[in-house]
Amino acid sequence: MKHITLRDLEVSRIGLGAMGMSQAYTGAGTDDAESLRTIHRALDLGVTFLDTAEIYGPYTNEELVGRALKGRRDQVVLATKFGLVSHADGGRRNVDSSPANIRTAVEGSLTRLGTDHIDLYYQHRVDPGTPIEETIGALAELVAQGKIRHIGLSEAGPDTIRRAHAVHPVTAVQSEYSLFTRDPEARVLPVLRELNIGFVPFSPLGRGFLTGAIRSTDQFDPTDFRAGNPRFSEENFAHNLRLADQVAAVATQVGATPAQVALAWLLAQGDDIAPIPGTKRVARIEENAAADTVHLTDDQLTELTGLPPAAGDTHNEAQMRMMER
Repeated sequence: MKHITLRDLEVSRIGLGAMGMSQAYTGAGTDDAESLRTIHRALDLGVTFLDTAEIYGPYTNEELVGRALKGRRDQVVLATKFGLVSHADGGRRNVDSSPANIRTAVEGSLTRLGTDHIDLYYQHRVDPGTPIEETIGALAELVAQGKIRHIGLSEAGPDTIRRAHAVHPVTAVQSEYSLFTRDPEARVLPVLRELNIGFVPFSPLGRGFLTGAIRSTDQFDPTDFRAGNPRFSEENFAHNLRLADQVAAVATQVGATPAQVALAWLLAQGDDIAPIPGTKRVARIEENAAADTVHLTDDQLTELTGLPPAAGDTHNEAQMRMMER
């Protein structure tokens, strides 16, 4: 597995997103043993970049990751996120990046993860009720205390990124980015490259669409959030399925899987990008990690880049309001 640096933080070229092990996707939380095997297999394959958040569960995903890393903590660049649980007022899914909430949140995450430091600590969503300067100031104090090593932002827009970086260097910004979701290219990526901030794409496989395995929403169980996601709605599904099939056609040319081609396209967008495809299965982490070896020709990259936009928003209306675009 090749490595890159997100500003000055060295990570494996491909990481692992752990959210789906505990929530949001069909079968989440039903086989922790397989999830633990998946994390261990990732480490064996050289995947060093692992992503979780306190809201996942909430809390259960961090606990799972903590169990998986017992005795292997030094093999991992461990990232987690705060700000979607308000510990003093309102509970889960209440945006709160106040300094007091951050101080509470980090202690909980450290305990659940079984570690004395977090390598990369992200603000999960920008809090309109707290100036970003106050949030970053509180995080800078945690850096000084050794509780976190690097500061990150998630789904932040250019102005917030600049203001945050002026207070303390931001190491990485995480946003949804894939062949299906190209939003960061116009506004966010140029700012990150100007400021030497790394980029971490989440949902790099279009929430499974780009794997070619999803042919109908009947494949989802009642707990699967994709059943209510605009990309998977009846009016958008057929269009997006055709795009996925075009990715699969390139995969046939290459002798790779559609997921590997989707990841290889992302890797070709720059050496400052480290996607974190999520999975809870050993076979899928083996497949994803092997994308590091897939080579796409210039013509294939041009063909993939030229795919028309996916239909439908990436999130429902309430969730979209929480993102800076």
